[in-house]
Amino acid sequence: IMELARRSGGVPFLLVVVILGIYPVFADRLPGLLMGIPYSFENMIESHVFRAEGMMGITTKIVAEIILGFLVFAGVLLATGAGQFFIDLANASFGKYRGGPAKVAVVASGFMGSLSGSIFSNIAGTGTITIPAMKKVGYPAHYAAAIEACASTGGVVMPPVMGAIAFVMAITIGVDYATIMIAAILPSLLFYLGLLIQIDAYAAKKGLQPLDTRNLPSTRAVLLRGWPYLTVLLFLVWGLVYMRWEYYPPWLASLLMIVLSFFRAETRLTPRRVIDAMRQIGALVTQTAAIILPIAFVVSALTITGVTGSLTSGLVSMGGGNIYLVLLFGMMACFVMGMAGLAIVAYIFLSVTLAPAIIEVGGLNTVAVHFFIVYYAMLSVITPPVGAAAFLAGTIAGAKPMKTSFTAMRLGIVIYFVPLFFLFQPALVFQGDLTPLFYILPSIIVGIILICGGLEGYLLGAGLVSQWLRLPLIIAGFLVSFPGPYTTLIGGMLSVLVVLFIYKRNQKVSRFA
Repeated sequence: IMELARRSGGVPFLLVVVILGIYPVFADRLPGLLMGIPYSFENMIESHVFRAEGMMGITTKIVAEIILGFLVFAGVLLATGAGQFFIDLANASFGKYRGGPAKVAVVASGFMGSLSGSIFSNIAGTGTITIPAMKKVGYPAHYAAAIEACASTGGVVMPPVMGAIAFVMAITIGVDYATIMIAAILPSLLFYLGLLIQIDAYAAKKGLQPLDTRNLPSTRAVLLRGWPYLTVLLFLVWGLVYMRWEYYPPWLASLLMIVLSFFRAETRLTPRRVIDAMRQIGALVTQTAAIILPIAFVVSALTITGVTGSLTSGLVSMGGGNIYLVLLFGMMACFVMGMAGLAIVAYIFLSVTLAPAIIEVGGLNTVAVHFFIVYYAMLSVITPPVGAAAFLAGTIAGAKPMKTSFTAMRLGIVIYFVPLFFLFQPALVFQGDLTPLFYILPSIIVGIILICGGLEGYLLGAGLVSQWLRLPLIIAGFLVSFPGPYTTLIGGMLSVLVVLFIYKRNQKVSRFA
């Protein structure tokens, strides 16, 4: 298991697993909140393997019951050519617009990231195609790399397949996977909306041209060719959401894809493609299991020593019972834990320590709290000083890693504030009363447009934004998007004034030009 940890997550992940895994041996010697019930080495290993929290318990349950079916489904889709279909569909849909290759990269990487569930393999796979295409039409190397890093990061929480962290969340919370998938829809769409708006604004500001339509595939032709993939995806969603078949939909969708593949020569599962599918599935299963199985040692160590309860009460007391202070400490913990290891490790640790504290103090929705932790744990892959996803994309693009990371941080701005919104308004993750969506969702979309316009220096429909007007526009966007009547009203009035001023100023400049 230690060797699995090293091969899947490198030495940093191995150190996290080893240090936290052997924690029960010396738990009684640590001070304050870190003090726990001690275990002998033999009893510790027995607990790590055989208890419900151990390797033969929840982690094996996650891999065998939930993840395996989705990984088989992803492998079958990839082997029958789904990857090329999604790239062609993205090209047909967005290639004809300004900044086309960048928009294609966002859509294609979002789909592929959802299928593979891996940020880094997605960057390494699609990034080698999309980054050069973006650079070719005029996007700087660091900007193209940042786009790919953000798009691949969002794919992990993009329905319908999502990454391993979503499966772990379903087991941890005790809900079916369909609940997690539905909850992820709006936050992921808002994230990609913000990314696409900034890409479009940059293309408009720099005068980047769309791709030559003569070289683009027809949307109708792509859809006709790819109807088997669309059919199985709709079947998967139907089985998960409507029929509530729990673990069976991905297996049945895989069988359906195999049957439908024989209707077209391009998708037919030939012996070579069967071998390729087995290789894809084997790689996905072993890589995912190699990440999840070592985590059993971390979960078991924190649980059997009783330290999770003391850490929860410690966070509550540090925050003085104030939900905003508890959330602030929680955000810092999410970021540091995500930076120290894999996001999934950060989530599992914080789901048993931070989540109960937030729920206890604020009485907030459980699903919203767990998504809050997931999103903030993911921040570290695009945020300096670590920014591993941005660094990898920067290396492929030949750009400076730190510059790429700062750009990715700006492009992925939505992921920094939307978790706070759905935490206080769980309707955004389809929990509780959904009536507020009718007035909150439009205000958030308007706010994202304003924030992106301020960050990029170009507001859609109004034109270039002067340097001194960018900060007021960003502030107005945050106020408009925050789910509260007074902040939305104040932000609305401020945004009207700022947008009108930008529009009039650009009209005046164009008359004199």
